[in-house]
Amino acid sequence: MSFLEVHNVTKGYGPGWNRFEVLRDINLSIEEGEFVAIIGYSGAGKTTLMSLLAGLIRPDSGSVKLEGKEIREPGPDRGIVFQNYSLLPWLTVYENVALAVDQVFSQWSTEERRKHTEKYIRMVNLGQAMEKLPKELSGGMRQRVSVARTLALNPHILLLDEPLSALDALTRATLQDEISRIWQEERKTVVLITNDPDEALLLADRVIPLSAGPSATLLASIPVTLERPRDRRTLLEDSEFKRLRNEIVDRLMSSRKKPTAAITKKLVLPDIQPEDISITTSRFVFGVKRKARRPSEKQTVKVEVEV
Repeated sequence: MSFLEVHNVTKGYGPGWNRFEVLRDINLSIEEGEFVAIIGYSGAGKTTLMSLLAGLIRPDSGSVKLEGKEIREPGPDRGIVFQNYSLLPWLTVYENVALAVDQVFSQWSTEERRKHTEKYIRMVNLGQAMEKLPKELSGGMRQRVSVARTLALNPHILLLDEPLSALDALTRATLQDEISRIWQEERKTVVLITNDPDEALLLADRVIPLSAGPSATLLASIPVTLERPRDRRTLLEDSEFKRLRNEIVDRLMSSRKKPTAAITKKLVLPDIQPEDISITTSRFVFGVKRKARRPSEKQTVKVEVEV
């Protein structure tokens, strides 16, 4: 059995008579230590899928298992980094990370917890900002704190829900490099949700497109065989990188095309007898009026409908 196993998962919202199906027949297998990117359109259900993996919500049908155990609720074995930073504004960088460490490793000594907290703050290059409050940090630095806090929990799997989407391009590129470096050091199992093909190819071992919603499903995975470490400057000139990017985009675009079926239907037009206004009154007197006529007509048309 794979490290993470999702089997025939379907998830929707709303009552039965007005239910909106977000995901349908989701199947996913991820091996330990693998970095997988799931890419899809905004609103397709990527965050819903991530919430299922984190145990924040339950599937309507199917199962989600980590290390053979079904996921039924959140737990410290799954660390998640959201799009927003989710930092407590009245706590410093150190205190925000230490709060999580104290909860998960309460059996450790104070000194052990302190060293562990500082290790992960330094890992994201915030050693000089430990005593700063979130309001004193840039957006990129706040997201680093969020990553450090999650990594400090020592989770079995790291879930990244578009953690860089709110950042400017330069800061995003810097943090992409940091995530790649940390992954190579820690070798955690990582699931990244993104809508950026370049980001997916820069970081992941496999890219899995999520079809357009509603009732989105995972398409066939695309292995990324590009050598590591990956440098974005050389990747942009790499023919294999370009091929993979085109393949990702093509699959996503194709998933938006709904299947159609052609049907033939006969349309019967009404038998209309319009008044012939071209005839003058004088001609009515002499009985010369020409009969207006429009014979019954039948017309066959072909109509395409979504199925």
